[in-house]
Amino acid sequence: MQPSGPLTPALSIIVPTYQESANIPILFERIKVALNDLPWEMIVVDDDSPDGTSSVAFALAAKDQRIRCLRRVNRSGLAGAVIEGWMSSSADYVAVIDGDLQHDESVLLAMYQALANGTGNLAIGTRLRKSNSESLSPARQWLSDLGAWCFRRIGRTSVTDPMSGFFMIRREIVSRLAPRLSADGFKILVDVILSAGGGLHIVEVPYGFRKRTAGESKLTPLVAIDFLGLVIHHATAGIIPIRFVLFAMVGAIGLVVHIAALLTVVEWFKMLTFDFGQLIATILAMASNFFLNNEITYRAYRYRGPSVFLGFIAFFLGCSVGAIANIDVASWLYKAKHTWWVAGLAGALLSVVWNYAVSTNLIWRPARRR
Repeated sequence: MQPSGPLTPALSIIVPTYQESANIPILFERIKVALNDLPWEMIVVDDDSPDGTSSVAFALAAKDQRIRCLRRVNRSGLAGAVIEGWMSSSADYVAVIDGDLQHDESVLLAMYQALANGTGNLAIGTRLRKSNSESLSPARQWLSDLGAWCFRRIGRTSVTDPMSGFFMIRREIVSRLAPRLSADGFKILVDVILSAGGGLHIVEVPYGFRKRTAGESKLTPLVAIDFLGLVIHHATAGIIPIRFVLFAMVGAIGLVVHIAALLTVVEWFKMLTFDFGQLIATILAMASNFFLNNEITYRAYRYRGPSVFLGFIAFFLGCSVGAIANIDVASWLYKAKHTWWVAGLAGALLSVVWNYAVSTNLIWRPARRR
């Protein structure tokens, strides 16, 4: 058995995971080298990965007490996993690092020293645009730049890489902020900074971003929507719930789908009636809303595998009342005003409130288990 170190480590490194079984042993060995004699622990918080990530972590923990694992059952989401990891730590400092090996663990010591010597109380690992290692892909760089631009203008805080998932902070700060942090979402760094209300002294530590070699990337355009929803939530001083913001953003995308489909039918297939076009547009918009809400707004209760089909059927049936009202009102307005896009817009907006109520209370209700 490896030496367990002191009972209370100076640093806890939180690793939120989903399907990272191949990467966890490698990351653990790299952190051993990076931190050398510093008393530390690695806390793997796994969302019940089907690839056995938690089993791998538990096996490592049986041999070395510097690694622990929290297996979350019937709960999911990166932010929630990080918060649970923080709350399980008694160290003075806590860090967050992804389990995909793309973050450079060798800068953990520099981040720790910056906090320990009083230079700052939040150290952010800032991804370099160009380095000897792999840089961000064009798509990921665009998402990162978009996030930084929105964050600077809405958050009014100058941070080079607010979408970073690699940072270190004093535990007493996150313990104080925890009740105000959202357990939903991917970009918890943004939530921490904005919840602190300007009370943080931030240090940025640059590093070269690596290319993923195993597992699946979690960064998609959906993450950008989630990020924007979080920023808008804070911009309204928390008055607008983040879930409603995300639902509204998904609804806006569904509206674009609806109008585009209706335009296609009305302008390109003139032999078809407006009522038929409105029906097709409604179904397509409803489908886009279901799948996006399943991945973004209600991810903690999302449907997986074959249950996705059942969830879509339930969503379709639950929103059928709103859809019927959508078609009837839009058709009446079209016959009265003869402006297809106004009629389509009015019909789509009418069903928003109904769809939100059905989605929250029936389709993705908290009591539902995956």
